[in-house]
Amino acid sequence: MEEIQATKNDIRSEIKNVLNSLSGSERLKKTQDIENRLFEFANFLEAKIALLHLNRYNEIKMREIIERCFSINKTVVLPAFDIGKHEMKLMKVDNLKANLKTGARGIKEPKRHLCKVVPIEYIDIAFIPGIAFDEKGGRIGSGEGYYDRLISKLPNTTRKVSLAFEDQIVQQVPMESHDRYIDILITEKRIIYKI
Repeated sequence: MEEIQATKNDIRSEIKNVLNSLSGSERLKKTQDIENRLFEFANFLEAKIALLHLNRYNEIKMREIIERCFSINKTVVLPAFDIGKHEMKLMKVDNLKANLKTGARGIKEPKRHLCKVVPIEYIDIAFIPGIAFDEKGGRIGSGEGYYDRLISKLPNTTRKVSLAFEDQIVQQVPMESHDRYIDILITEKRIIYKI
């Protein structure tokens, strides 16, 4: 288990270095390509309630994607983290400027007094963040386990999707018993369905 954690940490460092080396224009172009692919993706277009997220690292910038979701009348849900209980509440957000504050993890999250909790069974599509992925649906997150616990609670009918640069794909993610797989990975070049 310690060996797997060390391998995951090595992959995290390697991917972060690769992402940090991308120029602003490269990142923007790749993000726009992913966004365009997403907004043509049938599972996404059909979904009414989408769980999204904002990023901590140099992954894909989600703010523009969220704003575009508002423009097509999709219900946007974002997580609010409770680091004491090590869990998250899923909350409906109507306006990124008015409804968000910086949370304990350093990520913008919903203001609990302004946003309503959305039951997990209402989520049609869940966007799961990650640092590294493989083509079988394996992912490496931040290491805190919030999204592995979330994935295990989501209904089977909820699509679990990640958006990533091709640079974030590795040959194989070392998976432990508590790790959970995503269903679909969308990059700037392709859509990968879990094998």
